[in-house]
Amino acid sequence: MTRSRPLAVFDLDGTLADTAHRQRFLERTPRDWDAFFAAAPNDPPLPEGVRLVRESAQDCEVVYLTGRPERCRRDTVDWLAAQGLPEGRIRMRHNDDRRPARHTKLDVLKRLGRDREIRMLVDDDELVCIAAEQAGFTVVRARWAVTSAALRDAQEREGRT
Repeated sequence: MTRSRPLAVFDLDGTLADTAHRQRFLERTPRDWDAFFAAAPNDPPLPEGVRLVRESAQDCEVVYLTGRPERCRRDTVDWLAAQGLPEGRIRMRHNDDRRPARHTKLDVLKRLGRDREIRMLVDDDELVCIAAEQAGFTVVRARWAVTSAALRDAQEREGRT
């Protein structure tokens, strides 16, 4: 391990960003992923997550780990800045990566943890949290947002967020 600051890893959707207003795009068949992600810049911040990321930034380097596809990077960077959130690397899924978040995020956590201490992962996806805990990571479950059944299903089956 290096002597640099530990990492605090934060999910975005459902952890820092309230996606309730755009979950309706996933409740139709077929799901409208383009509209779902296009509405992300209008997400209100989730106060509990915002407080925790700001507190964590005092002792840790912040990394944002999201299931959003890479094509959403500009909107994501702009949203984080508009909320006044701490600067940090943003790890996004490749545009064509449809693996469930529990796999993609765990892969990133393991890579990050090879040479850095990961103080915690903060995520709202229960399957991501379980996988991270089983791999030995400290997890804080973000249970402060409402997630629709359609979004939970989409996260696991379609690997889109």
